Amino acid sequence: MIDKRNFWLVKFAPFRTSWMEIIQRGKFTLRGVRSPAARRHIAAMRLGDEVLYYHSQEELAVVGAMKVASEAYPDPTSADPQWLTCDFTPLQTLPRPVTLTELKADSRLASLALLNQPRLTVMPISGVQFQIITKERSHSTPCPHLPKPMPEPAPEPPPFSKTSSTPA
Repeated sequence: MIDKRNFWLVKFAPFRTSWMEIIQRGKFTLRGVRSPAARRHIAAMRLGDEVLYYHSQEELAVVGAMKVASEAYPDPTSADPQWLTCDFTPLQTLPRPVTLTELKADSRLASLALLNQPRLTVMPISGVQFQIITKERSHSTPCPHLPKPMPEPAPEPPPFSKTSSTPA
């Protein structure tokens, strides 16, 4: 049997809907997308297609994977029925976010639409790109040139006490 699934990447600002909110709700409805190219991609999504969720504007990282739970229908946030939306259900949180810097550094992802059309909200990706991001990049250690977390501050020494006993 031939696998007919398609793979996608959806960008959304975490201050509008974060990955943790999607996990808590068990559902995500893409809304307010007004790009003709993104509309064509939404219309092409089919039940069961797998989708990467990318935090745009703040974290700039792929953080989770979802599946298409409903095919395209008119976006209720628009009076114009040409604008579409669809629903997704979360599948998994990636073991660690895969940052834009890491995506750019991996030559196998050079054709990723996110890197070439950064303003596009919904974009197709290949099954190979999906696997690289979800299986390889998210399980590897971060690129060495990424900033390391700040170390914890050293504990403050105890205050000096004048009541210390000294040998006589």
